[in-house]
Amino acid sequence: MRRPFIAGNWKMNLNIEEATTLASALAQQTASFRNVDIAIAPTHLALSSVINAVKNTGIHVASQNHYFEESGAYTGQVSPTMLRAAGVAYALVGHSERRTLFNESLAEVNKKMQAAFQAGLLPILCVGETLAERNQNSAESVIKEQIETALDGLSADQVAAVTIAYEPVWAIGTGITASPRDAQQIHAFIRKLLVDRYPAFVAEDVRIQYGGSVKPHNAAELLAQPDIDGALVGGASLTVDAFVGILHAITETQG
Repeated sequence: MRRPFIAGNWKMNLNIEEATTLASALAQQTASFRNVDIAIAPTHLALSSVINAVKNTGIHVASQNHYFEESGAYTGQVSPTMLRAAGVAYALVGHSERRTLFNESLAEVNKKMQAAFQAGLLPILCVGETLAERNQNSAESVIKEQIETALDGLSADQVAAVTIAYEPVWAIGTGITASPRDAQQIHAFIRKLLVDRYPAFVAEDVRIQYGGSVKPHNAAELLAQPDIDGALVGGASLTVDAFVGILHAITETQG
């Protein structure tokens, strides 16, 4: 049985004080959730303060982005080794906003995956199709390419430690959510890809999150699907009540 994993991506929201306040409140409100892994991803500026706010709690901290070089003349970038030294545990890689707004290529995503592991960070690999790709019935081929190129060169043990977040681009921040049936279909497809390419333990261990307008009112039905192991939450992770509401949905699915 895979342990559920709920992660909050705060994106470019909350200054240091606001982020610290939210992290502190979450640390208090989530102490009773023992059967789920929790992570939050603030901006780089707020990482240090947030890490201190959740120290010795059950909340892990994730980075929203990193460069694939360890150090050097790369103005404006942050290396994975710097993030790990600061206390970051997880790293978002390949989010659709990075791919579309910042032209992050498949090759760059792969380099970031490898750099994350070299630094001791656990990647959360984001994949998903646009509405146009879905309407063209190419969602599976798009996701297959994203996953295969991202995982290229990684060992089976490394792949087993990856979290994959399926986020249909058309559902991110739109209020539109994939139906539980549609989401499960893609999650099952992703797991089958792992079954076909790696030893059996890999597909059994990899957690596949759903992301895309996850809210307290729809989380339970989504998380009840057999291949949906958690959620990567955007807007609803910015308030204590909404994020904790999603965690309560996990407990409902666990009986």
